[in-house]
Amino acid sequence: MRRCVMTAAIAMAVALPFAGLAVAMQTSDDSDDEVIQYLKTASHDPIVRLQKEIDAGRVRLDYESDRGYLKALLKELRIPISSQMLVFSKTSFQRDLIDPYAPRALYFNDNTFVGYVQGSSLVEVSTLDPQLGAVFYILDQHKGERPRFVRQSYECLQCHTSAMTGGVPGQMMRSVYAHADGQPDFASGTYLTTDQSPLRERWGGWYVTGKHGAQRHMGNGFVQGASGTAAMDMDKGANITNLSRYIDPTHYLGRYSDIVALMVAEHQTHLQNLITKASYHTRIALRYEQMLNKELNRPPDYRAESTMSRIKSVCEPLVKAMLFVGEEPLTEPITGMSGFAEQFAAQGPHDKQQRSLRQLDLKRRLLRYPCSYLIYSEAFDGLPSLAKQFVYQRLWEVLSGKDTSADFARLSPEDRRNVLEILRDTKPEFVAGHPERL
Repeated sequence: MRRCVMTAAIAMAVALPFAGLAVAMQTSDDSDDEVIQYLKTASHDPIVRLQKEIDAGRVRLDYESDRGYLKALLKELRIPISSQMLVFSKTSFQRDLIDPYAPRALYFNDNTFVGYVQGSSLVEVSTLDPQLGAVFYILDQHKGERPRFVRQSYECLQCHTSAMTGGVPGQMMRSVYAHADGQPDFASGTYLTTDQSPLRERWGGWYVTGKHGAQRHMGNGFVQGASGTAAMDMDKGANITNLSRYIDPTHYLGRYSDIVALMVAEHQTHLQNLITKASYHTRIALRYEQMLNKELNRPPDYRAESTMSRIKSVCEPLVKAMLFVGEEPLTEPITGMSGFAEQFAAQGPHDKQQRSLRQLDLKRRLLRYPCSYLIYSEAFDGLPSLAKQFVYQRLWEVLSGKDTSADFARLSPEDRRNVLEILRDTKPEFVAGHPERL
């Protein structure tokens, strides 16, 4: 039986005995639509590009006896070791190899997640294709001349195309109540984690290193008592800076499970799903309109109001998420331990005043300038033209102060001005054809 890559769907029960549950939670078969054809369409993602380089002999993945291809893979994908996040709940298809003494390690950049489990014969990879959304691979950990990534599909989509991903192939981060052996206590409930989640509901089943003051989270903690009681002492897992009380860090590439990396990842997975959903539904709406135009003898370029309404319905939530509408505010500063925050912020791009959408705040909110850095991603650039036009227009309306509705009330005039100026200098497509945005 093929194995399923479960890279960011960390805390969902994804072992095969739970497959029926995952299927029941599916909300859409949009990936089967003729303009998507997820299972039949070749992907053009970072893993496909890397495989071509390996096959051509231009890239060689060095093999290590203890961790196989992991370190070399991260290097080639430009994924920082500082992004390491450790999850100890038994919520992966490799659940038998995972426990609080041997957590699963995850590493990521803007488009790819890599999962590593001690003693496993494979590395898990989930990456993004601009047209398909999340695409899943495994890499065999046995030494070979030219390692080969194998794309996964059916089993992965049982969970990765569900209500939790918005009905499209995507990622999700989950928080569970975990027992001391790593078994999740589903009777106590679970949480889908985004930047809108209260900290007290985040990171159950994860290790978390970093300072966060009097704020509390579910990380580093275990359920006490009978199933369904959800009793957890959050004070014990607070402000942990050293994981040696839980694990032997030398078994991993990094020594931390960084709180800032976790916060960035939960924003990223949520927004990437919204980008994929906007892409899918816009393309499907346009195909449907073409069919209607032909049936009703309308001009091929006739644009129906219903089509624009469908596009708006999936793009407006994307705009709000990009501008962090509904983000849970921080009440005290957050400090990471691994150096991830510094590496993340240094990437840019920077405007003429050296400002960047990657600059972190970590005192009141995640980003200093509240607009998602994923506006620079391949996935966003791959949106259909009509979808991008809608997003750009709405961004302009909000950032220019034309839209002062309650949804965006938390964006101060200074926030709006700063983000607008940064986009003006760093995203040429945003201002193209709209001189007023200059």
